[in-house]
Amino acid sequence: MHTLLIVLLVLTMAATLGVLVFGMIGMARSSNDPMRSNRLMRWRVILQAATLVIAIVLLSLLKS
Repeated sequence: MHTLLIVLLVLTMAATLGVLVFGMIGMARSSNDPMRSNRLMRWRVILQAATLVIAIVLLSLLKS
């Protein structure tokens, strides 16, 4: 169980970083699509929340 949560934590962290980088690249381009930026920001927030939930569950399991 601990190994699965650690793998999920790393995957969600990498996905969050990927979405963040794609959003920054999209903002740096001159043809900025606001719908795409909003979608990427929404995904970033969802992935950050998932990462936090997984981290909290993992920490609570490791304490016990």
